[in-house]
Amino acid sequence: MYLISYNNCTSLPYYLYEHKNIANRVFPVDYEAEISQRLLEACHNGDLRTALECIEDPFVDINYVGAVCLKLRKTELILRDELPNEVRFEYEEFKTDVTTLFLAVHTGNVSLVRKLLSIGADLNQKLYRGFTTTAAVREGHLEILEILVKAGASQLACEEALLEASCYGRSRLTELLMGSDLIRPHVAVHALVIACCRGFPDVVDTLLKCGVDASATDRMLLCSSKPSLHASADCTALVAAVVARQVSAVRLLLQAGAKTDVEVRLGAWSWDTTSGEEFRVGAGLAEPYPITWCAVEYFEISGAILRFLLKRLSINTPHYGRNLIHHAVLCNNAGAVTVLLKCGADVESPVKTTKNVEFRPIHLACRLGYVACLQHLVDFGCDLNSKTDSGDTALMICAKYRHEECLKVLALAGADFGLVNTAGQSVISIAGSNRWGLGFRQAVLSVVKAGKIPSSSNASVFSVLMFVAQSGDIEALKALIGQPEINLDYQDKNGFSAVMVTALEGHVEAFRLLVYAGADVKLRSNTGETALSLSEFNQNRDLFEKVMLEYALEKGYRDAGGFCALHCAARRGDSEAIKLLTGKGYDVNVPDGEGYTPLMLAAREGHGSVCELLISCGASCDYKNAKGETALSLARKNGGTRNAAESVILDELARKLVLGGSHVQKHTKGGKGRPHGKEIKVLGKTGILRWGKSSCRNVICREAMVGPSLGFQQNRRRVGDADEPGVFRVVTTKNKEVHFVCEGGVETAELWVRGIKLVTKNAINKQEQ
Repeated sequence: MYLISYNNCTSLPYYLYEHKNIANRVFPVDYEAEISQRLLEACHNGDLRTALECIEDPFVDINYVGAVCLKLRKTELILRDELPNEVRFEYEEFKTDVTTLFLAVHTGNVSLVRKLLSIGADLNQKLYRGFTTTAAVREGHLEILEILVKAGASQLACEEALLEASCYGRSRLTELLMGSDLIRPHVAVHALVIACCRGFPDVVDTLLKCGVDASATDRMLLCSSKPSLHASADCTALVAAVVARQVSAVRLLLQAGAKTDVEVRLGAWSWDTTSGEEFRVGAGLAEPYPITWCAVEYFEISGAILRFLLKRLSINTPHYGRNLIHHAVLCNNAGAVTVLLKCGADVESPVKTTKNVEFRPIHLACRLGYVACLQHLVDFGCDLNSKTDSGDTALMICAKYRHEECLKVLALAGADFGLVNTAGQSVISIAGSNRWGLGFRQAVLSVVKAGKIPSSSNASVFSVLMFVAQSGDIEALKALIGQPEINLDYQDKNGFSAVMVTALEGHVEAFRLLVYAGADVKLRSNTGETALSLSEFNQNRDLFEKVMLEYALEKGYRDAGGFCALHCAARRGDSEAIKLLTGKGYDVNVPDGEGYTPLMLAAREGHGSVCELLISCGASCDYKNAKGETALSLARKNGGTRNAAESVILDELARKLVLGGSHVQKHTKGGKGRPHGKEIKVLGKTGILRWGKSSCRNVICREAMVGPSLGFQQNRRRVGDADEPGVFRVVTTKNKEVHFVCEGGVETAELWVRGIKLVTKNAINKQEQ
């Protein structure tokens, strides 16, 4: 469609052509939009000449709205834990609707702005990106904003510009707008709250100087990362600044007289005033609390905000039975705990409930497992052993809730492990009943290894030595040994010592460490058990004896803590150890606590070579214990059929018998004569059997046998003693047969025969050599 313009006339045909005499120009019907869009593009590209040409065109629409790609400044709020919220500025390019005036303001072209305003540009036209005043503020064009305000910017345009200035931190532009008398009070308050949230102290200061009410309430979207918060709330500028952790804003507001006696509904914790329990309900859902509590929950890392507020509000004012120090612990904010304690908070302040439930900050920190808070409480001298209404100490609470790190802090600080609660439970019993024995043990052992001995006012409740011994931890045990307060021979209520515990538990290396440190292994429990007798209950008994034997050999002590080293070596069959011990003067005939000599123990175990060695060292085969046992009876009892030990002992008994001599009855004439008493013995050097002085009574035996000969039996049958026990006979080298009858029956007769053979054989061998 075309519009043809003539001199003094206008018609509306579909189209006409221009003639020399009648037509001026031919225009398309959308020419107005085209020229207006061209004006927009010229302004957008900074082509002032083209823009001015377009402005002069009578068909241009100065308020035409067109779309261009515009690069706009924007902000992003960065949330940081315990640090002030930070505003990040960046540019974003996107296509948006604009007017020529909006573009001129955006680019900061003052002369073009003045020109556009002079020809009727609408400065109060609102676009997607706001008013022209908004664009001026966003890009920081103070002169242009002043022109716009004087040119008649509307109240809405100025108020929106003020909010934009608060968002972007434009203090001078804020001052200009506040001086326009177009800003309503509630909008100014909203701008103040925004500036406080974003941390623009210059804007805050400007608004306060312009008379904005520092204590007025406004609805604002409050955001925080710790604790997590993203909610709209009715709040004052001071509350917004506290939540955003803006120190400078808080200072300015307090200097301006902002009210601090406000109730804040931003807490995440609710409390039961009956039981003292706390419940996490989510930020903004808990009961309202004073602003100091808000400063604790939304703590700023330097603590400046909290200190500012504490100068105006009491630090120990209770709230639902608690005070600020409890809230700081509950929020797990160690920094707030430190600030509060430095500002005079009572570290022992109890929580008060309607049911008289009582606990202190240290108990709360231990129950929740907040290590850093607990450490600060300890550093400020809180009572480590204070008790709750049920008698639980902080240590017991750690054990109950399985907080290993908290328990370490308390142990290192010297908390008492020897206390019990009203139910008679101790920290170690609570850990056991709560199935936390392993964690508790690791915590205590780590403390010991760090060089700190856990404190205990009652060793019967908790003894660190007994505890470490039971665990068998070598490093921890080394840390304890040598400490002046550690008694290695301490015995508990059952009479058990540390060395007994290691023996019972089978901890060989821990046992070795204690023995070499001087622990007394001869101590007995209430039931009479010793460390070595307790070691019999596990599979490592031999290893424990070996430790004691090595200790005796190394130290050379006759009484290695009550341990019978020679007896142990004999029972183990350790010939080398026996040689070393006897060489050091150990008595081979001393019985142990149960009445056994080394020889008896070696015989019982069937160690023939050891028996022989002991006998060569002077061991007696005649010793009898309280049970009537001898080395020979023990060898026979445990050896079954004849064994090496029995043979060695029999040889010794026989040798001793024949060399020492004895009274016997000697028969003559092959049993026909009357027997008469004689003292007979064998001379060791020559092997001669003697029962008188004449040569016929000093004979060398070619053979010795138990029992009578056949002829002797026939001759004695006449007198009725042919089967008399104890008969043995010898045959001399001259083939003379002599019969003897000894006391003791067949067993003694066998010893005589055995002895005669041994001594005679040895003597002959020596003569041959």
